[in-house]
Amino acid sequence: MHRGWLHSTIINQEQRAIRLFLTLFYTIVFSFDAFYFYIYPKYMSDTRAVGMTEGGFGFGLYVVLLAMIPFAVYLYRHGKPTAVKYVYLYGYLAVTTCNDLIVYAGSDKSYDASNVAEVLFVLFSPIFLNRNYFFQVIGGITAKYIVLFLVIRQPVLIMALALYPILSSIAYIILNRFIGYVNAIRDSYNAQMEGIVRGIVATLELKDPYTRGHSERVAHFSLVLANRMNRFSEEEMKSYYYACLLHDVGKVNIPDSILTKPSSLTEQEYEIIKTHPVVGVNAIRDIEGLRDSVDVVLHHHERWDGNGYPHRLAGEQIPLLARITAVADAFDAMTTKRSYRGALSVEEAYDRIIQGKGTQFDPSIVEVFQDVFPIWVNYVKSKQANSAVVPGRPSETALSG
Repeated sequence: MHRGWLHSTIINQEQRAIRLFLTLFYTIVFSFDAFYFYIYPKYMSDTRAVGMTEGGFGFGLYVVLLAMIPFAVYLYRHGKPTAVKYVYLYGYLAVTTCNDLIVYAGSDKSYDASNVAEVLFVLFSPIFLNRNYFFQVIGGITAKYIVLFLVIRQPVLIMALALYPILSSIAYIILNRFIGYVNAIRDSYNAQMEGIVRGIVATLELKDPYTRGHSERVAHFSLVLANRMNRFSEEEMKSYYYACLLHDVGKVNIPDSILTKPSSLTEQEYEIIKTHPVVGVNAIRDIEGLRDSVDVVLHHHERWDGNGYPHRLAGEQIPLLARITAVADAFDAMTTKRSYRGALSVEEAYDRIIQGKGTQFDPSIVEVFQDVFPIWVNYVKSKQANSAVVPGRPSETALSG
């Protein structure tokens, strides 16, 4: 399952930030060093020699920086733009620290090095909206100057240790403001998206009394199960929650006479029911923000043994989250009151899920279901105690006993 539209947007912005950072990095470092080591001493100062301080890597320092470009391109093209900034941070600090130690350790030369790239690292770090990176920038630069001071013992290095905390404080305030803005946008987006999804579900509930509360219960069961598997991020779980709420949205296209029929469906009517996953996907696939729900909506009626619908997928061909939803959907169907029978007990529903292990359901998910079953039971009891369940026709996901 994809990690969501908002995550994709942030990654896209991260890629744009990386491109801007690299452009500024090479432009500023090369142009400033050319000015600092050649133009300034030749035309504006009589106190220092033209050129870089003798010793060290010399122009090899810039060759190393240029050699980092292929690594950046590789990471960028392979969907890992976040790693680029770490490569440049630690690559630059490593090569400049080694260069300065070679030039100044055991020498009476006055420390004279360009540190404009370090200023760029500090001031640009808020753009990446990453506190971990920010602290690594500050920690890395501080560690560099502590090492240099301990080895070289020149007072000028203390100035750097005094200057960077000031710049860092300013950058940290900016970073927190940026993160605050992004979080506000994310919260607003999530609230609007949840409102849209709940509006769609409410429309379906007006059409089919059975679905009243069903989507919410399936979402709850599914999230409990998925959380126990500990394989999904917070944003993935939010998208999955929307998908569970929408899993039966295609039933809006099913005639009321079939949806609310109190007796068994004919073969022809059942074939019509089986169209609802495809109908549901067609309804939401072009809605920005709901595309991550497609797999769950389309495949939650597939079976582990390949006898489900609409595509008769089997085993791990079925998306993982759809397999989770299938267990939750069947459990809620069995523990919900019907017009022709009362709700099955949670114990009987448990037994039928176990019976479906390896045939209707993914065996590994059934094992997790056994683990979270007490949580599901408590939830069912709380719902039964707090609200009446609306009767309706049985769900086709339930196992026949």
